[in-house]
Amino acid sequence: MRLRLLAAGAQPGFAGRMLDRRYDREGALLARDEVLRLRVLRHPDGREEHHLGWKGPVALTPEGYKARRELEYEIRGAAAPSGALLEALGFQECQRIDRYVEYFRLGSAVLRLEWYPRMDVLIEVEGDHAGIEAALGATGLPRPAFSAESLPAFAARYAARTGRAPLLEETPGETPAWESR
Repeated sequence: MRLRLLAAGAQPGFAGRMLDRRYDREGALLARDEVLRLRVLRHPDGREEHHLGWKGPVALTPEGYKARRELEYEIRGAAAPSGALLEALGFQECQRIDRYVEYFRLGSAVLRLEWYPRMDVLIEVEGDHAGIEAALGATGLPRPAFSAESLPAFAARYAARTGRAPLLEETPGETPAWESR
């Protein structure tokens, strides 16, 4: 996939570990189909980027694309942020999602290859209608292989097909799938 994207003119971007910590207040955000997360991008050289983000409810466009309002802010400072601020505001960590990712930019689209501790490799494509379609074509995968389904739905399909529970967070003693990429 990497070679196909590069051959199509995609420009590589961040490659490294992505750690998401999702927060909620007794399910209030989940009930509104919203997400509050603290994301850490760990670069191979040891640098880290920290982002605080909010995602609004999901809607589908007439073309069948998933759309949602998103606000994201990079956090900079002397100390690495933790969930302490969110917890002080009454939020509790409710989900951990760990993966190795590789970003690519192709035209107006951004593609992200994602390796989870135990699950299929996922490719996420974001952008405008024309950019998404061009990026999907560059992957070489059949168009019906792509969907707007959520990560939980993707994980459920993996479990149904393999009979194994997916792992979305690192677990002691389990070798993450990205170690074999």
